[in-house]
Amino acid sequence: MPIWGWILIIIVVGIACALGGFYGARKYMENYLKDNPPINEDQLRAMMLQMGQKPSQRKLHQMMNAMQQQSRKSK
Repeated sequence: MPIWGWILIIIVVGIACALGGFYGARKYMENYLKDNPPINEDQLRAMMLQMGQKPSQRKLHQMMNAMQQQSRKSK
């Protein structure tokens, strides 16, 4: 096989590996973030207390629902 054939094979395999790695990592991160959400109610409560706000349960639920709806829209 001529040298250009080997070079072409290496390029094609490299592109296939890059695409496979990208989509594999993307799928892994989507599953990870679904199982381990980036913020929960306790973290949100602590954040509001640090900002000097007294968080009520109703306000926490509103903020959590708004964040979940925003994450659904972005998908």
